[in-house]
Amino acid sequence: MKIIYFFLLQVQNSEPDTLLMDMLQDESSMSFLEILSQGGFLMIPLFILSVLAIYVIAERWRFLDNSKMDINNTLNTVETLLKSGSQQRAVQYCDEFNKPLARILKAGIQKLGRPINDIRDSIKRAGKKEIFHLEKRMNWLATIAGVAPLIGFTGTVTGMIRAFMDIQSLQGNVNPSVLAGGIWEALITTATGLIVGIIAYGFYNYLLGKINRMVFELENASADFVDLLQAPAPKKRQEG
Repeated sequence: MKIIYFFLLQVQNSEPDTLLMDMLQDESSMSFLEILSQGGFLMIPLFILSVLAIYVIAERWRFLDNSKMDINNTLNTVETLLKSGSQQRAVQYCDEFNKPLARILKAGIQKLGRPINDIRDSIKRAGKKEIFHLEKRMNWLATIAGVAPLIGFTGTVTGMIRAFMDIQSLQGNVNPSVLAGGIWEALITTATGLIVGIIAYGFYNYLLGKINRMVFELENASADFVDLLQAPAPKKRQEG
């Protein structure tokens, strides 16, 4: 006990620069995973949220890129097929593409021969369904962006509680190394939570912008398709 007491006195009486150098040397000898492990049990939900965020970002990015389609070329091809009287071929052409625009056009083509309002309603329903699929899992990313920093701030509170409990248990006779555990927990969880939240929030806005642009293009393409269906009608009446 006398040896420990003597050691504590030496640490308390040591110069600040010496303590700082010792702490920096300890930090430099720790690996990245060892540093993260100092964050305590709250690093587990933060790790899960980070993995989930990466999955949603990658999945949505890939889905949106695969959903792109040459709108002008598609509409021109469908128009050519319909004008030639090949409604079934137009449907088959849409079936070749597993993309939102193709499915919307197919819904309208299948209603040909019915009133234009029925065709327009069918296109609207198909469009709403495609928008739902485009926005799928985006709420997960928004939730992660909000929850991760809160978990990090919770780690700040638990880390400071731990530090003050150490102070109380030692009746105030403490040194920086005794408080290091609580401070590590407070800082690491906060930093990790903010990093995960910032990344999730940034990609949420970026992907949402891509979705909004795609929805705008689909709405314009749907309107052009309805106009396309109405255009041939007067010509047929003139021929008759």
